[in-house]
Amino acid sequence: MTDTTTPPSRPRVIVVGVDGSEESIAALELAGSLVPLAGDVIRALTVWQYPIGFGTFAPISWNPDELAETALDHALSAAFGDEPPCPVERRVLQGPTAQVLIEESRKASMIVVGSRGHGGFAGLLLGSVSSAVAERSACPVLIAHGSLQPPDGESATAQPASASA
Repeated sequence: MTDTTTPPSRPRVIVVGVDGSEESIAALELAGSLVPLAGDVIRALTVWQYPIGFGTFAPISWNPDELAETALDHALSAAFGDEPPCPVERRVLQGPTAQVLIEESRKASMIVVGSRGHGGFAGLLLGSVSSAVAERSACPVLIAHGSLQPPDGESATAQPASASA
């Protein structure tokens, strides 16, 4: 006899790299709009690492986890307000940003990152993170170039171009 039941599927996870910059907020907004197509859960991921100049010594009053949590909170609020489009997992991890995102890609249905970062606080999405992730990810990568929201004074719906005879 053949078993016709299907095993429970894992939720489809859209991983979003968040550093508090406008580009990472745009990435969150874009991921939110893709939930019906590509995901069940958004994993908002903020990554930090000690600046090279600190080595293993950091100022005693500097708490990078707390700063990362604050940047993540602000970005989620800016992107979704009080109503995200789906459940949102919040994660703050230490390590090289591109490497951490590439590792997360192994458990994701998609990764969304901003075209450039370095917004909320220094050292999160520096350099060519989006390029490295796009090149080495184990899942599709979408790079956000700006917000989905129309600029002030513009309509949110596209108007057809008028044809002239």
